[in-house]
Amino acid sequence: MHFSLSEQQIEMQDAVRRFLAAEAPIRRVHAVFDGDDGYDATIWRGLSELGVLGIALPIEHDGMGLELLDLALVSEAVGEAAAPGPFLNHVIAALAIAWAGDDAQRAKWLPRLASGELTATIAFAEAGAAWQPHEWTLSGTDTLNGQKHFVPYASKAELVVVGLQNGGFAVVERADALPECKPINGVDRTRRTDTVTFRNTPATLLSNSSLQVAGRVRDAALVLLAADSFGGASRSVQMAVDYANTREQFGVKIGLFQGLKYQIVNTAVEVEPARGLYWYAAHAFTHMPSESERMAALAKSHLTSVYLQATRTMVESHGGIGFTWEFDAHIYLKRAMFNYAFMGAAEVHQQRAIELAGWAHAAT
Repeated sequence: MHFSLSEQQIEMQDAVRRFLAAEAPIRRVHAVFDGDDGYDATIWRGLSELGVLGIALPIEHDGMGLELLDLALVSEAVGEAAAPGPFLNHVIAALAIAWAGDDAQRAKWLPRLASGELTATIAFAEAGAAWQPHEWTLSGTDTLNGQKHFVPYASKAELVVVGLQNGGFAVVERADALPECKPINGVDRTRRTDTVTFRNTPATLLSNSSLQVAGRVRDAALVLLAADSFGGASRSVQMAVDYANTREQFGVKIGLFQGLKYQIVNTAVEVEPARGLYWYAAHAFTHMPSESERMAALAKSHLTSVYLQATRTMVESHGGIGFTWEFDAHIYLKRAMFNYAFMGAAEVHQQRAIELAGWAHAAT
């Protein structure tokens, strides 16, 4: 059995890495982080031109027709670079239209989403950290009234895919209406979010919406967050190693100090095996539907927790400089905090994974 990536997958991921290394170096990420809108048109246009926005979309609508794993490999590279922009929300919105829309709706929007001509976002969360499809209460037919929280790049999106009661989806087009968008001063300024208020806002219901489809969209988002977290955690370990091999105290490299050495090694041992967890979750999503929901929950829960710990270790390994605003560490630490909370906190999905495995029932 083959447990590695194909040559094509490796080359695709390397191409994204090379692009981000050239166009989104860490000092540029700092500039976007400290800017007004957390957005860089050059980075977004470049990702569009690479074709990665349509990786998992149907071929008949100008996508590549590949699997979630292929899209997750791009998400890993994006997380490794801490690249700012609407990648996550855009590709999830496109998948929602692909799976919940009818033929006419897919033909109308997917080609322009695949090319990056349109930018899309998702409006799922409601008050009280209600992220899960069964928790959505917003309802409507041809108009929407209500509020959604933590909507990424709402003010820049031409399409907003809105989660509705009973797992429904509706699409709001900016050309038809401009919902009220109030920026949230969130911790991760590489991915800005807004509170969006709908007031008799025109909307189009996606014809094939259901709780089952909404669950699949949620699970895809969890896998992509896990992949982004693995990329960021791996980069955090490498940053700690690089600093330990160059910084000197008392005439020796600090990497020779036993306490720091073990701290970094223990973190690396936690991070590297987690690669297989997100790979398996992405594979299960396409090929093992009976396991996909549980594995997506487990991957999101575990990898976002590992990412948070890896960034803390990275900050500590750098000593005083690791706590300064100018240093790179806070970019990754705050991105890890975003990943931990977005689409539901890690403990929420840990509990879901337990219940889906039947362990909670067995314990009673």
